[in-house]
Amino acid sequence: MKFQSQSVAKPYFIAAIALFVGQIIFGLVMGLQYVIGDFLFPAIPFNVARMVHTNLLIIWLLFGFMGSAYYLIPEESETELFSPKLAIALFWIFLAAAVLTVIGYLAVPYATLAHITGNDYLPTMGREFLEMPTITKVGVVIVCLGFLFNICMTVLKGRKTAISMIMIMGQVGLAVFFLFSFYNPENLILDKIFWWWVVHLWVEGVWELIMGSILAFVLIKTTGVDREIIEKWLYMIIAMALITGILGTGHHYFWIGTPEYWQIIGSVFSAMEPIPFFMMTLFAFNMVNQRRREHPNKVAVLWALGTAVMAFLGAGVWGFLHTLAPVNYFTHGTQITAAHGHMAFFGAYVMIVLTMISYSMPLMRGRAAANSKKAQTVEMWSFWLMTVSMVFITLFLTGAGILQIYLQRMGDNPESFMVVQQKIEIFYWLREAAGVMFFIGLLTYVTSFFVKGDEAKA
Repeated sequence: MKFQSQSVAKPYFIAAIALFVGQIIFGLVMGLQYVIGDFLFPAIPFNVARMVHTNLLIIWLLFGFMGSAYYLIPEESETELFSPKLAIALFWIFLAAAVLTVIGYLAVPYATLAHITGNDYLPTMGREFLEMPTITKVGVVIVCLGFLFNICMTVLKGRKTAISMIMIMGQVGLAVFFLFSFYNPENLILDKIFWWWVVHLWVEGVWELIMGSILAFVLIKTTGVDREIIEKWLYMIIAMALITGILGTGHHYFWIGTPEYWQIIGSVFSAMEPIPFFMMTLFAFNMVNQRRREHPNKVAVLWALGTAVMAFLGAGVWGFLHTLAPVNYFTHGTQITAAHGHMAFFGAYVMIVLTMISYSMPLMRGRAAANSKKAQTVEMWSFWLMTVSMVFITLFLTGAGILQIYLQRMGDNPESFMVVQQKIEIFYWLREAAGVMFFIGLLTYVTSFFVKGDEAKA
C-alpha cells in the first residue's frame, strides 16, 4: 500500500463481504421457498426474501466498487485521497441506509414502508430491483455525489491515467443513470423503457467500465506488463462495451409495446455484446502469459482470470443464448433468464470485487505483497467451490428453463405455469444443493483472511 488514505477502502470491503453473506442466506431461503412454499411464512414471505436478496446484491457491489475506487484512485493518481474523513462519513451513512432499509423490508409490510418513508410525495417504489424506499434512494444519491467529488478532486490534483479516467466515467455513469429510478411515469411502457435505463445501462454499460478498470489495475500490479499495452486493450474493450451495451438495451424492448424496429436493433447489438467479454478473456490471459514477474499473490491472479472467463460465459454466452428476438419470444421471463442473471452477475461483478479485495486487503493489513501460502490455498478452495457451484446453479436453472419452455409455451397442449413448476421441481432441489455449496465456498473465502502463516514470497 503506497498511500495511507488507501486504507479507507478496508471498511467498504468488510461491509461488502458481510452484506454478501446476507444476500446468499436470503438466496437459500428463496430457493427453499420454491419447493417448500410455506417455508418461514409468514415471517419472511417470498416477495420480501427476493427484495432483500436482490437489493443486498446491488448494495454490496456498490460498496465493493466504491472501496475499489478509493484504493485504486490514490495509487493511480500518485497522491493521497482528497478527503479520507468524507469517505468514512459516507461509508457510515451508506451502511446505515442499507441496514435500515433491509430492516424495513423485514419488519413492516411493503405498503406501510412506502407510506412512512414519503413515497406518497415522490412515488418511486414498487419496481423490481428498485424497491428501496424513496428516502433511501435520496441517501444513495447524496453518497454518490460525495464519493464522486472525493475521487474527482483526488484525480485533479494528481496524475491522470486511462485506468482512473475509465473508473471515473463508470462511476459518473452509475450515478447519472440511477437518477432515472426517481422517474416513475404512469404509462407502463414508458415506465419499463426508463426502468431499463437504470437496470440495463448499469449492468451492461457503465458497470463494465468499472470492471475493466479494476481488472486492468490488478493485472498491471500482478504481471508487471507495460501500462501502455494494458491501456490499449482497455480502450478497445470499453469502446465495444459501450457501443453494444447502449444499443443492446433494445433487447428489453421486444415485448413491452415499443416499435417493431427494436426487435432488429436489440437482436443485432445484443448478439455483439459477448465481444467485449471475449476480448476481456483474451486480455487477461495474454497479460498473464506476458508477465515479467511471478507475483506472490497468486490467488488474486486466479480471481482475475476467473472473472474474465466467467463473465464471458455468464454475460456473453448465456446472454446470447436467449437474446435474439425469435428465441426470446419463447424464453422471456423463464428460468433461462435466471440462469443468465446468476452467472453474469457472479462472473462479471462479484468476482471482480473479490479480485480487488484479494489483491488489496493483504496490503491494507500490513503484508508486503500477499497473504501466507496457507491462506492463499484456503482462498483458492473458496474460488473453486464458489465458481463450480455457480456453474451448476446456472446449468440446473438452464435445465429448468428448457423444460419450462417446452411444457408451458410449446407443443399442442401447453400446460399451466403452476403445473409446470411442479414438474421441474427436481431442478430447484439441485439448485438449492449447489447454493449450499456456494455458501460454504463464501464462508471459506471469509475464513482465508484469518489463516496464519509465513508471508508468501515470489
